[in-house]
Amino acid sequence: MNTSLFCNTPTVKILDNRDHTIRDIAYYRHPGSPDGTRVRITRHQYDARGFLTQSADPRLHEARRANFSYIRNMPGGALRTEGVDNGTTVSLNDAAGRPCLVVSNISSTRDGTDDRSRAVTRTWQYEGKDLSGRPVSITEQVTGEAARITERFVYAGNGDAEKFLNLAGMRVSHYDTAGLAQTDSMALTGVSLSVTRRLLKYTDNPGTAADWQGTDASSWNDQLAGELEGYTTLSTADASGVVLTTTDAKGNMQRVAYDVAGLLSGSWLTLKGGTEQVIVKSLTYSAAGQKLREEHGNGVVTTYAYEPETQRLCRIKTERLAGYQSGQKVLQDLRYEYDPVGNVLKVTNDAEETRFWHNQKVVPENIYTYDSLYQLVSATGREMANAGQQGSNMPPVTVPLSTDSSAFTNYSRTYTYDTGGNLTQISHNALATGNSYTTKITISARSNRGVLSVLTENPAEVEALFTAGGQQKALQPGQHLTWTPRNELLTVSPVVRDGNADDRESYRYDGGSQRILKVSVQSTGSSTQTQRVLYLSGLELRSIKTGDTETESLQVMTVGEAGRAQVRVLHWESGKPENIINDQLRWSYDNQIGSGQLELDGDGQVISMEEYYPYGGTAVWAARSQLQADYKTIRYSGKERDATGLYYYGYRYYQPWVGRWLSADPAGTVDGQNLFRFCKNNPVNFTEITGLNSLRLNENCYDGSEKETELYFLEEMKNGIVERFQTDKEKALANLEKLTGRSLNGEQLGEMYVKLYDSLASGELNLNFFPSNLSKMKGGRFIKWMADKFQT
Repeated sequence: MNTSLFCNTPTVKILDNRDHTIRDIAYYRHPGSPDGTRVRITRHQYDARGFLTQSADPRLHEARRANFSYIRNMPGGALRTEGVDNGTTVSLNDAAGRPCLVVSNISSTRDGTDDRSRAVTRTWQYEGKDLSGRPVSITEQVTGEAARITERFVYAGNGDAEKFLNLAGMRVSHYDTAGLAQTDSMALTGVSLSVTRRLLKYTDNPGTAADWQGTDASSWNDQLAGELEGYTTLSTADASGVVLTTTDAKGNMQRVAYDVAGLLSGSWLTLKGGTEQVIVKSLTYSAAGQKLREEHGNGVVTTYAYEPETQRLCRIKTERLAGYQSGQKVLQDLRYEYDPVGNVLKVTNDAEETRFWHNQKVVPENIYTYDSLYQLVSATGREMANAGQQGSNMPPVTVPLSTDSSAFTNYSRTYTYDTGGNLTQISHNALATGNSYTTKITISARSNRGVLSVLTENPAEVEALFTAGGQQKALQPGQHLTWTPRNELLTVSPVVRDGNADDRESYRYDGGSQRILKVSVQSTGSSTQTQRVLYLSGLELRSIKTGDTETESLQVMTVGEAGRAQVRVLHWESGKPENIINDQLRWSYDNQIGSGQLELDGDGQVISMEEYYPYGGTAVWAARSQLQADYKTIRYSGKERDATGLYYYGYRYYQPWVGRWLSADPAGTVDGQNLFRFCKNNPVNFTEITGLNSLRLNENCYDGSEKETELYFLEEMKNGIVERFQTDKEKALANLEKLTGRSLNGEQLGEMYVKLYDSLASGELNLNFFPSNLSKMKGGRFIKWMADKFQT
């Protein structure tokens, strides 16, 4: 590591006399030219009241453009937000501060005027003044199209039946864009004990859109599939509201147990009609709550080690111990080396042997290099010797699992970025096999929107390849993308045929924009094959039809609490392939960012192994059979890879061969001014969970100053929270209800934030909050704002 590269490259914030950050100054050096230092300045402007009105990154400032411009109301909320990446949004609240009208997907013409030709208008309707003012419906209208009521909310009364089920006054029915989500009963603690999901009629057709017209539930229920097609999930909870068992819609039960500190101590799974099986047998933690050892139901043990000075994770070892029925063996042994600020410099898998081929030494390790902004600029590792240029397709799997030295070869990659943080070029080189190529990304001169150069090499043409809200219209040449009015990916056409039906993959989402259905239609000669996946709580229902005949019906149970591993159980109701057992358990063991690298079965035998390039995509892929390989779904970052090659993260889709998100960040500037940048251009040390914001590894380790954290909160997080409140109050309440299992009104939410503050203020130091900073807020504007703003 060249320490001189980082010498005298601080991050500087310039504050005005009101303590607002008006300049963020960064000093850029590249390892290839360590003597050259370039200054990059991000500029912010505020109005006379101290509210942020404009921000510009170094690249767009040179073009005399701002990334974001705001017009604010009297309390400081954004009335109009104009973003070069995600378009313009206008928001209006009613006198009670509730969202009333939001117009989004407004684009800007070259002369600066608004183009509302595809704008989407949403309006909220609430209960009358004689009730508590809860939302009852949301209406949505695309310019030039008829208005649709996309969501309706129904609340329980105050009768004896509702009280018996603890539902009095609670929201019990949510008619959303996928169908109906119904709460049948709740515990006293607010945990939902029975939830039923019903789908729209013809929900597999992407042209079917929810429109809950009518005045009562009977007319809305007419739009749903039959009663027999409802899916009910049952739960039990203890007196403190902790969920202990969950029974999915097919009758499979998951059970968990926790120790006195609230940490997982074991988990079990009972398939319908079967006996209970152990998933997590035991776990051991350090005094700081870090996991030290876990043993799974297949008898495989994983141990963890941490650096004593920093408490960063430095080793993950997965092994079959002595006396194991299949013999003792180290299956995966990942060791991590860091630089002083916590960036991973080297990862070595000591369970794999060093190989020699074509006069090269192929070591099972990855080495990473960063610039002074901690952007990844180069990486080395190993890939399959038969690997070609990375694209949307998976490389061929090597079967059976290879011990041949000729299976692997070394590769190196370099990454180039512009001053706005856009990845512009990926150079790949594998000398021994001649697998060398360069991937170029064309970036718009007016925004951070970018596409592969095969779509266009002209920056002036990039804007036409995006929607007004910042969604990409084409994946590859000829592969068209369509989007919902809520900016959710609706359809992809992987194969387009002249005069014949195109292949198509379509998706449907619930009211929280989470995918609930995937349907893939492929033409196979004279017939059509349809693959369908329905995503439910803890359960995926997968089926394949050839024409109108169902050839496979598969239940995939996803175990929610399985320690470090992700555990999935494959149960075929019909169409089970030969040479694979029914009710197969598959343990997926991951690396530091959650990527599924090693798959084991119930006997601790290897099913498959996979390694990844830093920005995603498969470098090494081997399995004991092609059939076993076909049923692996958990891959890079622990996410599902679709047939399109995209990884689905929850709120967005990621294209690993480009290193960019497919759409602008719906969370806004939580990760900076660039809404397409993936993991802060540092995917080795940051990961994504939902597609909204990146999370740093070892985030509980202290490696920053108090002042930096305070400034980050005040200048980045606080403004974002204020903005999001103005437009997403009801969604925020709904999300908190999902996370906590409780329905909260405004007063309860305010009390919760005060309690949260009290807990954090007396807690230990961590990267995100410091007790001293919270103490400065106590009794001041922050807590008062939290308590007051969320009053209903």
